[in-house]
Amino acid sequence: MPIYIDSGGTLHHDQMQTFALSCPHCEVLSHLTPVSVPQFSQIAALRPSHVGIVYRCDACNAPVFLKYAAKLYSGDRVELSGSFQELERPREKFGFTHLPDEADVMFREALACFSAGCYNAFASLCRRTMQVVFGDVGDSGKLKLFAQLSDVREMAELDQQTFNVVRKVLFGGDADPRSDLPTLDTASAGVLLEVVKDLLYQCYVRRGRLQQAMTMRRYFVDEAGSRVRSLGTTAR
Repeated sequence: MPIYIDSGGTLHHDQMQTFALSCPHCEVLSHLTPVSVPQFSQIAALRPSHVGIVYRCDACNAPVFLKYAAKLYSGDRVELSGSFQELERPREKFGFTHLPDEADVMFREALACFSAGCYNAFASLCRRTMQVVFGDVGDSGKLKLFAQLSDVREMAELDQQTFNVVRKVLFGGDADPRSDLPTLDTASAGVLLEVVKDLLYQCYVRRGRLQQAMTMRRYFVDEAGSRVRSLGTTAR
């Protein structure tokens, strides 16, 4: 059954009772309820190529905006495409605490581009992020990161084409960070995102958290030793 708006301005959708998305505001996978549907008379007169509908997130009551392509205009209905564009999406998260400042800035902007669906801008910023990382870790560190990329390929069972895209984005363009950037689609951008997250985690976040944990362990051991020595002195 197609999605359509009837002449009375009512939205019809055969999966309306189960229609759910991750809310860009509360980030909960929640059912969406339509609350603002364009008037049939207006869209029938103007015949726009796309139609916007406002939903309410049933978890947090925030508005969620979706845009549908208009497929067919008839006398009593406007049929919409089954696919839609999310005008707002949940922001991707990452623990930035241990990243160098410049890499932090670049990757934050990369995540903003990914959330906005600007995948080729996202690829460019991922490359710039890794250029900063390579400068920080040196040639030996870069070789280790490439080995980690190969490990990711095996663990995630990436096909050759997807692996080549990721490799070209992250390890290409040594002379010019803007050169030889492949064009990304939704699937390849998602893979690239997870790969960069993993490389940054292994390079900085894991090490930083481990160093913090070891520092705390040494602190508690030293504190315990000081208390024991203090009690021994008091006893004498």
